[in-house]
Amino acid sequence: MKQGIHPDYQDATITCACGNVLHTRSTVTEMSVNTCSACHPIFTGQATLLDAEGRVEQFRKRYAKK
Repeated sequence: MKQGIHPDYQDATITCACGNVLHTRSTVTEMSVNTCSACHPIFTGQATLLDAEGRVEQFRKRYAKK
């Protein structure tokens, strides 16, 4: 590795819009994010997946040759 060309890797604080604070290491000391694992719907279980099979069948019925 070449000396003197790499950015400083230091302690960092990540603050989410929900108020959750994470401490890690990065080249940027402070970051603000909109969602984190504490408030994202996928991680909290509030998200639902769409039934794609019903949509595919509807498409096939609509455009099937008669």
